Amino acid sequence: MSKFLPLLDGLKLNHPLQTLSDSTKNDLATHIWENESLGGIMENNNPLPRPVVGLLILTFLTAVAWTFPLFGQRPNAAMYMDYITLMNSQPVQRVLNDKSISTGEADEKAMAMIEASLEKYDSPFAFQRTQHPISMNDLRIMAPKIIELNNQHVHLDDYSVIGNEVVLANFEGNYREDGTREHKQPWWDKGYTTSVIYFFCFCLAVIITVKRLPPITWKPDHTIAH
Repeated sequence: MSKFLPLLDGLKLNHPLQTLSDSTKNDLATHIWENESLGGIMENNNPLPRPVVGLLILTFLTAVAWTFPLFGQRPNAAMYMDYITLMNSQPVQRVLNDKSISTGEADEKAMAMIEASLEKYDSPFAFQRTQHPISMNDLRIMAPKIIELNNQHVHLDDYSVIGNEVVLANFEGNYREDGTREHKQPWWDKGYTTSVIYFFCFCLAVIITVKRLPPITWKPDHTIAH
């Protein structure tokens, strides 16, 4: 804790948007600024350009908006149930058992048939399917586990598909009318909370660092040390 005390030395909060340092600290900073060569570098005391600030905010908002559906999102068992139903249909099985083509070609052709069939109908999982494409081998692995859960009449959207495993999601929501508890992912994920906290901490650190300098109304005289 003691190593952070120098950062609080001379801290003044009367006019935080002008300067966070008292007159003694500002006088010391201006003296060093004008009387040391600083390696031959001449820096003016200008404010951070507003377009740069706007670009920083725009970058953050764009990143959050773009990744909103991705933060912590995991595929659930319900979104793959239609895949399994179509995989076991006669047309798809006919393609999978076609000996005139290789196994890889049969798998690709069968998966294309499944995806084409799914695109014909509206589904609440349409966007998630785009996010989490799977191969026929993936489908073969998860199918028995999802079918077993479906036979138990559980809520498939409570189960997440993680690699080769189909497990109950570790989210706990409201209770349903049948007494079971929802395990669906909330619309606001913990990843967003972490992202927002880190962003504001970064901005606060930059503001404190910049505002510990003399106010922007003071302009250094570079002729003194140069």
